[in-house]
Amino acid sequence: MPDTHYENPKLAEIYDVDSPWSVDRDFYLSLAGSSRQSILDLGCGTGLLCNAYARKNHDVTGADPSLAMLEVARRKPHGKEIEWIQACAQDFQSEKRFDLIIMTGHAFQVLLHDYDVLATFSVIKKHLKSNGLAVFESRNPAIDWASHWNYDMDLELPEYSVHESRRFLSMEDDCMTFELRYKFPDEVLVSKSMLRFMTNDDIEERLAASGLRVEKLLGDWNSKQFDQRYSKEMIFFVRSYI
Repeated sequence: MPDTHYENPKLAEIYDVDSPWSVDRDFYLSLAGSSRQSILDLGCGTGLLCNAYARKNHDVTGADPSLAMLEVARRKPHGKEIEWIQACAQDFQSEKRFDLIIMTGHAFQVLLHDYDVLATFSVIKKHLKSNGLAVFESRNPAIDWASHWNYDMDLELPEYSVHESRRFLSMEDDCMTFELRYKFPDEVLVSKSMLRFMTNDDIEERLAASGLRVEKLLGDWNSKQFDQRYSKEMIFFVRSYI
């Protein structure tokens, strides 16, 4: 079923307030360097990173399954310079080959089944140039995420505020279910979401089965090496086997 958090046009309109520019986006933006590159953002959402890449004169393609998100993305300052494609990561197809492919915002974790993971890795391998790089992140399942998952916050918009809350519901095997609730002045919107928390070994095993190799694995946005016990992030740098 579609996730209201991404599919509802009203929520898409406030997504950039809810998830503004951040240190992880600085990290991904720095990967492209200064020379012009072809870049694919799988799960681009409202296109914040795509717009930033295009501002630096890169050739950018943004793919996302949510039409509501893409409508917001197209209105970005450099939106007309970017190729926008409505597609899930596991179904994306293009004649282009890319220097850099990214999946950000823990989008990898919405791939709940192995066949989705393997299909996405197949897409990455097919669309990477021979010397291309793919980078994505997933949360380290060794961390007790459930204990600090809940929050409440107010989103301040020009004409009104929206109260947002997130609540952990359950963890079954490696999949977490949680709820997001948005209280607008005129209505309350609720979305129920699931994320998969795979181990780094499980992810690397599926990458290898897809003909991809891990060049390095970082544990935070300051480029520290991944530590199984303490790192919150698992940031994979991936290349294709030659």
